[in-house]
Amino acid sequence: MAPSLLCPNPNPKLSLPFSWRPCPPRSRAAFFPRPFPGQSSSGYLAGHIKCSLGSRPEYIPNRIPDQNYVRIFDTTLRDGEQSPGATMTSAEKLAVARQLSSSELTLSRPGSLPHRHIPVICGLSRCNKKDIDAAWEAVKHAQKPRIHTFIATSDVHLQFKLRKTREEVVNLAREMVAYARSLGCQDVEFSPEDAGRSDRVFLYHILEEVIKAGATTLNIPDTVGDIKANTPGIENVIISTHCQNDLGLATANTLAGAQGGARQLEVTVNGIGERAGNASLEEVVMAIKMRRELLGGLYTGINTKHIVMSSKMVQEHSGLHVQPHKAIVGANAFAHESGIHQDGMLKFKGTYEIISPEDIGLTRSNESGIVLGKLSGRHALRSRLLEFGYDINGKELDDVFKRFKEVAEKKKHVSDDDIEALINDEIFQPQVVLVTCGTLGLSTATVKLIGADGEEKIACCVGTGPVDAAYKAVDTIVKVPVTLLEYSMNAVTEGIDAIASTRVVIGGEHERSSMLAATGEKVRRTFSGTGAGMDIVVSSVRAYVSALNKVLGFRILSSDKSSAGKSRESS
Repeated sequence: MAPSLLCPNPNPKLSLPFSWRPCPPRSRAAFFPRPFPGQSSSGYLAGHIKCSLGSRPEYIPNRIPDQNYVRIFDTTLRDGEQSPGATMTSAEKLAVARQLSSSELTLSRPGSLPHRHIPVICGLSRCNKKDIDAAWEAVKHAQKPRIHTFIATSDVHLQFKLRKTREEVVNLAREMVAYARSLGCQDVEFSPEDAGRSDRVFLYHILEEVIKAGATTLNIPDTVGDIKANTPGIENVIISTHCQNDLGLATANTLAGAQGGARQLEVTVNGIGERAGNASLEEVVMAIKMRRELLGGLYTGINTKHIVMSSKMVQEHSGLHVQPHKAIVGANAFAHESGIHQDGMLKFKGTYEIISPEDIGLTRSNESGIVLGKLSGRHALRSRLLEFGYDINGKELDDVFKRFKEVAEKKKHVSDDDIEALINDEIFQPQVVLVTCGTLGLSTATVKLIGADGEEKIACCVGTGPVDAAYKAVDTIVKVPVTLLEYSMNAVTEGIDAIASTRVVIGGEHERSSMLAATGEKVRRTFSGTGAGMDIVVSSVRAYVSALNKVLGFRILSSDKSSAGKSRESS
């Protein structure tokens, strides 16, 4: 079987993240007029989204005119995607980027027409010319490009990983920052990796040298008060903080960094990231918004009404679902079961909620009085989808409407959660049809898959259970050896007629290990997939095929890169 059997994009050369590929009609970003410029897989979005607290200052790489303004630097598509099993397809990455950018539609003054704020597009690279060239090639067409380069500065990293002296590291950092500027990039960020364990005097010295070489932003993991006080030239750059959550203190450390002088905060949606994750965008932003007076009047440019939508999109595409008690975006964040709490909430919501659900976009709009059911038409469904931020038409609307009617025939009332599960599954997942599945004697499943070329393949297998049988049938068609590492299922809503949401993580048996951009560490490549359906076997197969698509897409991309490399060598 050709590797492209399940690949959603028949032209894998166009599947690089943030390519010049035309915006697909399935994108949520109805108001984003152009695709993002070309960007490498290690790229990420430095988003600055309009806030109601005041006008966003003019963007100057190394200076912020209003010292109370804090730049929010979203690194979900770089740090976040490094989470094991969080691999996203190019279309999913683009959809997340558009969701973040579509939040930036702002009004310059009352009554004016909306305009789009242009975000900074940043590519990460190690301190070597090859990486910097690749990052610049990816972002140079952006209206606001940035190169972010880094090198470790702690003695443990210098001794055991880099095997370099302090002097060698300082020279390399200085030269590479200058090289990035020489390419024409006027916005260069530098990070001393493992700064928290670095010798302070050495840290001040290397930061002073990269400032002289042209760095405009210094990204320091953890708190930065002493950096601001002891680094010559620090007044000429923006201090950024980037915190991991190994001890559960990422949000606290990020806020401490802001109080210590950092004016760029690096965060991820839902706090995803390698190991225990990163500082959570929603926690940091809402803490600054709700406790502005305690933070010296700081404010961000985030439109908080887009937090819930962004959180759900990242959950669906990364396959990493947040725990129910997750701050701000968890399912229980605005739930009250205690009788005392319920009594207080009924009397006055402020008794037990310091945040209004509407402030983060947690609204279930029923003002129109429309209740969706089996008699509802396309117009009613599309109106509800628009409320969720999905602007779809044509065949995609027809496909979603078909799935909606199938569910509505079995349920008296289709909830908003049901609709969101269907939309995510239908738009971003491949077409999978499970024909039969039984438990009479032996569990048998028949699966039909439709390839990117439109060809149908059918297989029937026996297994220890219906899901096992279905997965074996898929394997028979695809012929790609993988190992199932994780399998989980949740009910989207309550009741026996609930839609099931499935997540799987698989690892290819012959996949090459991938390297973490920030650390250089090689890890086994894993791929996640999600699926939804009222039939748990169908839901399971959708999730499995979604993950397989990512494996196949990765292989095709790796093969193309290898062929290109050999062509360059021969020429």
